[in-house]
Amino acid sequence: MKNESTLALRDDALAIYQAGVAAADPYLAVKHCLSAEAEHLAIGLDSSDPNPQRRGNWRKIHLIAFGKAASAMAKAAEEAIPEALWAGKGIAVTNYENVAELTHTDVFGAGHPLPDAAGLDAARRIAEKVGQAEAGELVLTLVSGGGSALIPCPVESVSLSEKCAVTGLLLASGADINEINCVRKHLSQLKGGGLARLAAPADLHALILSDVLGDDLSAIASGPTVPDPSTFGEAIAILQNRQIWERLPDAVRDHLQNGAKGQVPETPKLNDPVFQKTDHTLIGSNAISLHAAAKHARQLGYETRIYSERLCGIAREVAEQWVNTIAALPPVGRPNALLAGGETTVRLTGDGLGGRNQEMALAFALAAERQQLDADWVFLSAGTDGRDGPTDAAGGRIDPGSLARMRAEGVDPDARLANNDSYHALQASGDLLITGATGTNVADLQILLLYPKTTAGR
Repeated sequence: MKNESTLALRDDALAIYQAGVAAADPYLAVKHCLSAEAEHLAIGLDSSDPNPQRRGNWRKIHLIAFGKAASAMAKAAEEAIPEALWAGKGIAVTNYENVAELTHTDVFGAGHPLPDAAGLDAARRIAEKVGQAEAGELVLTLVSGGGSALIPCPVESVSLSEKCAVTGLLLASGADINEINCVRKHLSQLKGGGLARLAAPADLHALILSDVLGDDLSAIASGPTVPDPSTFGEAIAILQNRQIWERLPDAVRDHLQNGAKGQVPETPKLNDPVFQKTDHTLIGSNAISLHAAAKHARQLGYETRIYSERLCGIAREVAEQWVNTIAALPPVGRPNALLAGGETTVRLTGDGLGGRNQEMALAFALAAERQQLDADWVFLSAGTDGRDGPTDAAGGRIDPGSLARMRAEGVDPDARLANNDSYHALQASGDLLITGATGTNVADLQILLLYPKTTAGR
């Protein structure tokens, strides 16, 4: 059972999360950056202030969009691009949940987090379209989180299944997103500046919705439109350090070794001439959403602090560290909100079902029980895209009664955490946060609400 105070906290946590998601609305962000006058397109270079602008007398505009927000971003671009400037239909690639019908753009669904054949076909279509762009034309590229998996275009010597095997091994090893992207860039024709290389000699401008902490453009969707600072040698070192080098398909090892020897061209670097006609605008990020969530928490009356703007590490360990930090503080005297944004990882040791946010929520509940937190509380951890790992849940929302509800259903939460089976544990306690696809993706948000134990309801 959940008491009245807990229910109020749970409602507030959800509202704060939703405020963060709303701040990353991809449609509005693109609309804010594009304007047209007399059949000329202008592109804002700063998301907070669309002036100054990039203007060009482009004869034609090739529209490309990929990522979990591709449909919404492409819809906004469609409404801004003058009819006479379209270079045929645009192409948008997104996860299946976010596919939408558009007027001037063909939208393709593809697999995420693991690439699939549909994504490969769509990526090849993108490569073909971009390769047709000519000098004096613009390739307008709309980039959002998830793009790395959604447009797999492996080098000719590596098959899609072999590339998927590498991604799966990296995910299971606990590799972070930067490590995964480094390897994927060196197995791809589009990532790591590959798309910019294909677009030359046309102009290219990318509107980017960041799902990467610190907004490293070379990491967002594996940086298809920007210089890549990483090398073949670094990709090999990552795979060796994660102890999966010997488990890779032979074709993958051969390609990476040939690249390290200089027998395969490196990804384009900062001084490469392909970037002379490229530019970008960062239109949304996790930091923007985190501060919007914090603003809403203050409006609800919480004394609000940012716990971390770059929350990373192993999900269950991060949860325990957070609880230990809170337990060491004096008891709260008024409603408090501690918020974080970031992207953790899961170290797979079992064969259960779940995602990093569900695992963090379950681990938080267990750590809070051990520490006997001296407050009423609710903890929410969720992805802004509405999907956490290979599940239909965005994450989890737990409270002091969660573990009792699990045990009442015959579920051992410690055993489920050990088996990476947070989904079924949270399902048993009614703590899965299921929002459906949100149409955006700026990594994850965590919200901890604390009420003094003496406070009853609102």
